[in-house]
Amino acid sequence: MIQQSQIEAWLAEDLGHHDVTNDVPGETIGELVAKEAGVAAGFDAAVATYEYLGVEIEPTVETGERFEPGTTLVRCTGPAQAVLRGERVVVNVVAHAAGIATRTRAAVDAARTVDDAVRIACTRKTTPGLRGIEKRAVVAGGGDTHRLDLSHMVMIKDNHIAELGLERAINHMRERVSFTTKIEVEVETPAAAATAAAAGADIVLLDNMDPATVTEAVAGLPEHTLAEASGGITIETVPDYAATGVDVISMGSLTHSAPSLDLSFRTGS
Repeated sequence: MIQQSQIEAWLAEDLGHHDVTNDVPGETIGELVAKEAGVAAGFDAAVATYEYLGVEIEPTVETGERFEPGTTLVRCTGPAQAVLRGERVVVNVVAHAAGIATRTRAAVDAARTVDDAVRIACTRKTTPGLRGIEKRAVVAGGGDTHRLDLSHMVMIKDNHIAELGLERAINHMRERVSFTTKIEVEVETPAAAATAAAAGADIVLLDNMDPATVTEAVAGLPEHTLAEASGGITIETVPDYAATGVDVISMGSLTHSAPSLDLSFRTGS
């Protein structure tokens, strides 16, 4: 859900204190048009922004749908001043979200060439203030959100292990979490993966391992323990990791490195 305060902050950032540029009389029609192919996302933010400004708006494609260059993604009608004032926020947010959805779909498609069951997930490497939009864009692209915030799952990383030791860290967290909360442990070797699983990890994250090492690590895990590969994985190497037997491939680049799509906003009564 997009909060009104967030919309107000976006608009205030763009409009400043005295918007002369968009002081245009009358009513108009606006269209958000794709200049390149992609996957649709970010419409919830576009709708919320224009509804806040009193502009009628309707997406013309479904979230998660592929589109080609020249496709109209959104149509809106209302006072020209309001349409123009919301234009840049709408273009920026939809372009950013669609870029993430498009990159995610490419990763999902790459994994599907090897294994339909492997999940592509994002991480918490999101833009402050935009996590909800970015995570929903990943879902639009066919990916998994992973944990939304620190309360959704315990992730024991290298710093925790350095402070407490691997097995003690798992026991320490197990004593403090609800029975509904999963514990994931980040490891860097197949031996550490087996140790983490034996100590009670629900998920083992195989970090910065090449595909051959990931395959070895997965082979040493019990059947009930989920395996996740992460660290430097690209769209090009997704098939190699999908072939290792992991359940999840997580990629920070889905959110922090996805280029915004090239979109154009056109008006005319």
